[in-house]
Amino acid sequence: MAGSAAVEFRIDRRSGVATYLQIVQQTKQALRLGVLEPGDRLPTAREVVEATAINPNTVLKAYRELEREGLVEARRGLGTFVRRTLGTAAGASASDSPLRTELADWARRARSAGLEKDDVSALFTAVLESTYRPDGGHRSDSAYRPGGTHKPDSTHKGDQER
Repeated sequence: MAGSAAVEFRIDRRSGVATYLQIVQQTKQALRLGVLEPGDRLPTAREVVEATAINPNTVLKAYRELEREGLVEARRGLGTFVRRTLGTAAGASASDSPLRTELADWARRARSAGLEKDDVSALFTAVLESTYRPDGGHRSDSAYRPGGTHKPDSTHKGDQER
């Protein structure tokens, strides 16, 4: 029988995100990063409760949600096991991948430049949103509007001067 995977849940009680959703999100992140792979056993509810001091029903709710999404399966008397991964680019998120190394270097430069974690998060989200627009188009970073509303490209100052 497989041991528990090397995932440790961190609960941020000030985040405003429901505790069970934090567990779901962290599990999905671990699946995307390759920390969890098919066949791995998630920590038992008791292990999570001991590490985080949350209600066991909260852990079970998170695991049921993951099971509903087809990501894990409960095996009676054995635990909850990963059924599939979420990573789409094999190895792209591995700790030694070129993309991860570049991103880590960029994050260090941002910190050296005096950006706070929230500044970096906002900047990263803006670039991510402009890169992965649903219509597949490209938008300049200046058009990003927090909260999902974006200024159409045609209203840029440069467009008005033409």
